[in-house]
Amino acid sequence: MSVTARFAHRFRFLALLQASLVVGAVYDLIFAVFMIVAPGLPTRILRLPLPGEAFYLWLMAVLLGMLACLYLLAAHDPRRYSGIIVVAIAGRLCGALALAVAGIAEPRLLPGIAVLAVCDFALGLAPALFWLPLRR
Repeated sequence: MSVTARFAHRFRFLALLQASLVVGAVYDLIFAVFMIVAPGLPTRILRLPLPGEAFYLWLMAVLLGMLACLYLLAAHDPRRYSGIIVVAIAGRLCGALALAVAGIAEPRLLPGIAVLAVCDFALGLAPALFWLPLRR
């Protein structure tokens, strides 16, 4: 492979990595906004119960907002914020596993929770697939 082709290949992975991080940020921000502005909407769509106290929903929304901002930082400068990328990949994959286990343990939640598990898995797998070739 020529040097030019090698760099073009790396830049393609870098662009895909950045795009996957931005998609993760948008996903988290949308959920954060819905948790505060219209908490019943995702509940109805995913058929998942709301937590007993609105405080917990607001706290989760704040954490998702912070996570989205970290994703955007990493998307802006993946080399500088590579630690965030590692944590994001591991966190999304662990989140997918936790959601899958919760869905298996509580089958009535399965349809909605399966959607979230698949989204978390995809948002963990995509950056991993695009970031790992850049590490070589």
